[in-house]
Amino acid sequence: MHKRLEDELAALREQDQFRELSIPVGIDLGSNDYLGLSSDPRLKEAIIRALNRDGRVASTGSRLLSGNSERWEALEAEFAQFVGTEAALYFPSGYAANVGLLTSLLKRTDTVFCDSSNHASIIDGIRLSFARKVVFPHLDLKYLESAMKRASGGQRVVVVESLFSMEGDRSPLPDLIALCNRCDATLIVDEAHSVGVDGPEGRGMIASIGRSETVLASIHTCGKALAGMGAFVAGPRTLRDFLVNRARTFIFTTALPPYCAAHIQEALKLAREADAARARLRELSEYLRRNLKAAGFDTGRGDSQIIPLLLGSNEAALRFAALVSTAGFAVRAIRPPTVPAGTARLRLSLNAKLSFAHLDAVTEALVAARDSEAVRQ
Repeated sequence: MHKRLEDELAALREQDQFRELSIPVGIDLGSNDYLGLSSDPRLKEAIIRALNRDGRVASTGSRLLSGNSERWEALEAEFAQFVGTEAALYFPSGYAANVGLLTSLLKRTDTVFCDSSNHASIIDGIRLSFARKVVFPHLDLKYLESAMKRASGGQRVVVVESLFSMEGDRSPLPDLIALCNRCDATLIVDEAHSVGVDGPEGRGMIASIGRSETVLASIHTCGKALAGMGAFVAGPRTLRDFLVNRARTFIFTTALPPYCAAHIQEALKLAREADAARARLRELSEYLRRNLKAAGFDTGRGDSQIIPLLLGSNEAALRFAALVSTAGFAVRAIRPPTVPAGTARLRLSLNAKLSFAHLDAVTEALVAARDSEAVRQ
């Protein structure tokens, strides 16, 4: 077994797909801290207050045993109100939320339609459900409609991200809702990269179109713009009750400590008040994307704070990342299997605390990296 592990790692190195842990250094262009809340002292203060008031540090068990608390109950009610649903249930991670939701909801006789750019947690949840799976080309609604019309038996379920984490583009939610209505299908939307950033008070893209009642379930992670941890599944009260009874990643997981709920509650308050930061983030995103396109780079078709710099080969992505890091920016190469083969990239992920001078500097660094690449070739 040890030899097999060594051989597989050697193969990854040969393909420029070997990964290792490193501590980010430099100006942040790689995290999901979109509003810049991760360093906000008010979050630290909220945690300290909660620790001083609570009788214990640990949860001591799963929510169904000893790990529930008034803090979690209040936070779930507040979050449901925030996104406009009847109820919400908190999971210790976004991965656990997607896997728990999909494995408990889907049956073997159902057909689930998965966008090709969906996150790994969605893909794994579908696999573990044993439902019939159809992967449709990224945001190709014509293909999706044709595939749904051919499906028979069981329920039809469509799963998409509202804002795609590696593409930086958005799902056309009104069109998807209309399509699901025509084809008698259920829609599930992962709002991981949209909550805190899009919609009124950062409530997400579903709230921005005022159609929360047409989506069975939405997933909202707290470790990105909300600078926390865990994730909510939001939807009807019936869905929450069902997940409490059927979602194994909820039932058999030790609850996070109650002070984490205070952390997220404070982050929600700050996110509601962050209209200026959201406007700033949009300005920065438009500015950098415009400059990169003018410099001849392929940044895909998105319009969000996530800007993919498409480079093609794994080797090129690694070299660009190294050169840009040398210029003082924390950015990583994104390679398969995270993205399809031949589409390796830098994922430039902006936050509201950046300046236009930072963006000018990274554009210059990228142009210099490209010139160095051309000389090397």
